[in-house]
Amino acid sequence: MRRILIVEARFYDHLNDMLVTGAVGAIEAAGYEVELVTVPGALEVPGAIAMAAESGRYDAFVALGVVIRGETYHFEIVSNESARGIMALTMDGLAIGNGILTTENEEQAIRRADPAQLDKGGGAARAAMAMMDLADRLR
Repeated sequence: MRRILIVEARFYDHLNDMLVTGAVGAIEAAGYEVELVTVPGALEVPGAIAMAAESGRYDAFVALGVVIRGETYHFEIVSNESARGIMALTMDGLAIGNGILTTENEEQAIRRADPAQLDKGGGAARAAMAMMDLADRLR
């Protein structure tokens, strides 16, 4: 049975709950096993995925989190570096769906996280599964 790991940067509980609900729903609907681990922030997501990949226990990964623009440059660092880390892992051949939201405000984040609206958690899970299937076809 295929196993997919969700790595969530748990910072905004109410927003993460929506992202996780969407991702878990998509994975379970496809008939795969799902596990969830939590890391402190978006910068830790790529590292956690890399550690989990070394275990060989997972076929795909879903990165979830929310980064909302604040008053400092920190937003750009977290947004860019978490995306860069995830992209580097995908270039190494890992099947990853990136559902780390980078928004200007909470309203944008809610719209994107809510499974009844844009369902970016579910979208990230579907992207991970699509890349997992593609890897199978190309091997």
